[in-house]
Amino acid sequence: MQASVLRPPSKLEYGLLLAGFLAMYIPTYVTLDRDVWSVVGQGHGPVMVALTLWLAKQRWPALMALDQAPGNLTRALGFAAVLLGLAMYVLGRSQNHNGLDAGSQIPLFTGLLLMYGGWPAVKLMALPLVFVITVVPLPGSVVAALTGPLKSGVSVVAEHILHWLDYPIGRAGVTLVIGPYKLLVADACAGLNSIFALEAIGVFYLSLQQHTERSRNVILALLILPISFASNVLRVIALVLITYYFGDEVGQGFVHEFAGIFLMVVATVLTIATDTLLGLTVYRRKRAA
Repeated sequence: MQASVLRPPSKLEYGLLLAGFLAMYIPTYVTLDRDVWSVVGQGHGPVMVALTLWLAKQRWPALMALDQAPGNLTRALGFAAVLLGLAMYVLGRSQNHNGLDAGSQIPLFTGLLLMYGGWPAVKLMALPLVFVITVVPLPGSVVAALTGPLKSGVSVVAEHILHWLDYPIGRAGVTLVIGPYKLLVADACAGLNSIFALEAIGVFYLSLQQHTERSRNVILALLILPISFASNVLRVIALVLITYYFGDEVGQGFVHEFAGIFLMVVATVLTIATDTLLGLTVYRRKRAA
């Protein structure tokens, strides 16, 4: 049977849960910062954590306002999810597996939401839970399998654009040759991780806009992937041109590190521009009609 009133966690329970989370996951994030986020192309991790916390904070009052307790079956499922999360955490920490370690947050948080608030709580916090996925390091085999085609595609498009602009550009695989310089399009420049981060930022933008037209949200969500690809192409072109005009030392120095920020800015601007264009054309006509 369903209870009629939700009993929220007491202050003691909140304190114990918070202390447990800090004790478990502070070492996890320290490890991620040392072993994963410090790698070129993985620096988006802290940004994703900040966005996740912000999304959770925005939904917290609505979560506390839920007034129907979950049934026994839902609580049992939640308890099972918590046990799964704890098992993943123990295995991940003991075996130095960052994916299992960080990924354990998802079943653990989902299980606690089911135990205290049921499926309405999970639905309410679905977007923050999805953003937690962006913090979890992907398996190396998956990254390697998907990064190759992405790098090839970015290299081909960048070469064609620069050739069309009459630059002395050539390509051998994922290596671009311009003048006396050879530039390898590395995983960080056009890999799966950057696409993944840009997808997350696009979804975050959609959550902020809260368009009432469902089709507009769907169109924007589908366009995030080509926008991410185009942003990576522009990043590679920018690095190639900077190297061509100012030398390898400039192109592979600070500017190369700054290119990650440039990538995020370009993707955000393209997303906003696409959304604005949709609003001024298709959906303006619909509203007028």
